[in-house]
Amino acid sequence: MAITLDKPGVDGLNEAVAELREWQHEGVAWQLHPGDVGWFWRFGPEATAAAVRTWSRDGRILAFGLLDGADLLRLTIAPDARRDEELARRLVEDVIEPEREVLPPGKVSVESPKDALIEDLLSEHGWFTDEPWTPLRRDLAEPVQAPDLRIEVIGPERGHVHAALVRASFDRSTFTEERWHAMAAGLPYTDGRCLVAYDDHDEAVAAVTVWSAGPGKPGVLEPMGVHRDHRGHGYGRAITVAAAAALQELGSSSAAMATPSSNVAAVATYKSSGFQALPEIRDRTRDA
Repeated sequence: MAITLDKPGVDGLNEAVAELREWQHEGVAWQLHPGDVGWFWRFGPEATAAAVRTWSRDGRILAFGLLDGADLLRLTIAPDARRDEELARRLVEDVIEPEREVLPPGKVSVESPKDALIEDLLSEHGWFTDEPWTPLRRDLAEPVQAPDLRIEVIGPERGHVHAALVRASFDRSTFTEERWHAMAAGLPYTDGRCLVAYDDHDEAVAAVTVWSAGPGKPGVLEPMGVHRDHRGHGYGRAITVAAAAALQELGSSSAAMATPSSNVAAVATYKSSGFQALPEIRDRTRDA
């Protein structure tokens, strides 16, 4: 059977995300996680469905892509199909040709697992590697010591608190209470939690969202931020440890995230929180 490129639409989004969930395993190359789709869900189910592409053969989804912004395709592939030559060549064709509506013309990037054949084929087409990112991982086999701060698990009635703290942590954030509720209504948030840390004066100082993919599978942090007025006091480390503890409670086998390698402070914060740096990853990029 030929490989088909599909836009699953809102009605097919849950099935596609459920398949992505099944691909999460320890020991595989860094890849797109259901939590990444869950964070995108803040824009609503219609926008999320419009950003998703799937590739299937004989009714089985083999690859899942999320158009994260106008110029980045975050792509992952079923672990047993990553060296599938027919699939890889179809993926490259769809990425290269703007009329396929996967990526527009101009400077664009593709993030894909480093063990996937598409990496080699994009290189053959002149795509070069972009700035490095550092993935970090903490094994959750051993108990996680909770931080010495008050940590609140945010429910629907407190979504505005988490949203305000995210905006105070990221200069260009457009996260609102409305978007918090849209995110929390998405399928991936069934296995998600939002946490807020408070200082000794009971001021909200740091926030994180954690995403499990189910018991025994890796979980991720996306995003984590410290209020710009409360930095330099160890709150980033504390909320990151709290995030690991929350994922452990949800049954995750590990906690992970990735940050630009140039963000030395963030890498140091995660390492101080018990995370180990993994080999750097780079997107494949095409010039305009």
